[in-house]
Amino acid sequence: PRAAPLVKAPLAGMTAPGPKGQLPIIRKDGLTPFQAYRRPYAREGAQPRIALVVSGLGFNAEITKRAIEELPAQVTLSFVPYAGNLQRWIDLARAKGHEVLLEIPMEPFDVGAVDTGPQTLLAQAPAAENIARLEDLLSRAVGYAGITNYQGGRFANSAEAGGVLADQLKARGLGFIAGGLSGRSPAAEQARARKLAFAASDRVLDVRRDADSIAAQLLALETQARDGGEALGAGFAFPVTIAQIASWSVDLQARGFELAPASAVAEARMAR
Repeated sequence: PRAAPLVKAPLAGMTAPGPKGQLPIIRKDGLTPFQAYRRPYAREGAQPRIALVVSGLGFNAEITKRAIEELPAQVTLSFVPYAGNLQRWIDLARAKGHEVLLEIPMEPFDVGAVDTGPQTLLAQAPAAENIARLEDLLSRAVGYAGITNYQGGRFANSAEAGGVLADQLKARGLGFIAGGLSGRSPAAEQARARKLAFAASDRVLDVRRDADSIAAQLLALETQARDGGEALGAGFAFPVTIAQIASWSVDLQARGFELAPASAVAEARMAR
């Protein structure tokens, strides 16, 4: 079904000059970017709810367009800050009803195995350096409710670096939806200590990039949601992932589940 577009970003009074453009800020009346730019959500009943984040969007135009147009509006979309036409993609996603996250590269365990880009947040970097890198990334677009991580195994194991990140997100009123990182990591504990709107994914859908494996992970999310009331999954913008989510979601409500934006799960877990 066609979803109502989200409010056009940026809202007045919610930006300040940054290195590459505009940085998100909390408005003088207390409205945060997380509150302003998340997808509006009201729980319809007692059905268990499932939230999904699809990341890695913005580099491949065809795949990005497919994700925006073919996935239900309740699916949260995450965009790579280095992508060309980043603001255009975010605007298009929000016009289709998707809430948006900005994907922040963080230091992995195996630095040589993956290119996380020049502005990667580092576990052992001085606080000022990580803050400067974060501001560079955050100022590249507007309209996102929070961030998610790209990689970050080593970074998440540093309480000091995680605390610096959490302080910056808290000061700017942003949420943090972690994908593929332990919810018990030092960085996760720092986010909770500052009462961020924070949630760590319960499952990564496409560690194995085949349809049957992704379908099995989606079913496992259903089981978890049925047992605990909610579940959060994370996946990458692979064609097979997009196709499986789109197919799985068609009759989700008839099977007794509610699809919710990731912000709703983060807010619920923060309240607990």
